[in-house]
Amino acid sequence: MATKTAKVEAAPAETASAPKKKGKLLFIILGLLVVGGGVAGWWFFLKPKPPADAAAAAAAKAAAAPKAPALYFKYDPAFVVNFGSEGNARYLQVMVEAMTRDAPTLDLIKNNEPAERNDLVVLFSSQTDATLATSDGREKLRAACLEAVRKVVAQEGGKPEMVESVYFTSFVVQ
Repeated sequence: MATKTAKVEAAPAETASAPKKKGKLLFIILGLLVVGGGVAGWWFFLKPKPPADAAAAAAAKAAAAPKAPALYFKYDPAFVVNFGSEGNARYLQVMVEAMTRDAPTLDLIKNNEPAERNDLVVLFSSQTDATLATSDGREKLRAACLEAVRKVVAQEGGKPEMVESVYFTSFVVQ
C-alpha cells in the first residue's frame, strides 16, 4: 500500500510545476515577440530608403563613385578685350581654363578652341563696369563662360555636362 500513496503524492507535485512551465514558456515567447518586433521596426524605419527617381539614383551612385582626376585646358594666350561705352573704353585681360574629367571631352575642347575663343571674346566684350566690379558679376560671367564652352562641345557632338567648370586664373580690369 505504500507504493500507492507515493503515486498519489507525486501527482499533485507534477500538476503544480505545469503552470510554472507554461508561465516561463509564455514569458519567453512574449520576450521573443517584443525583441523581434523591435528588430523589425528598426529595419523598417531606419533602413536606407531608395531614391524616388532614376535621376536621384544616378546622382547618388555618381557621388559614391570615386571621381576621375581633373583635366584642364588652358586658353593661351590670355583674352584681352575692350569693353564699355565709346567714350569710356576699358580693357579686360583674363586667363581662362576649362575643367573636365573626361579625356574625349578635353580633346573636343582643344580641337574647337577657335569657336570657343570667339564666343568668349564676344561675351567678355559685352560686359559693363558694374558687372565686372562685383564678385557676383564675375561669378555670373564665369557661369556664362561655362555655358559658352558647353554650347560648342554640344554642337560638336560631345556631352556638354562633361565640362564641369571654367576658371579665371587671372582677371585684370584697366
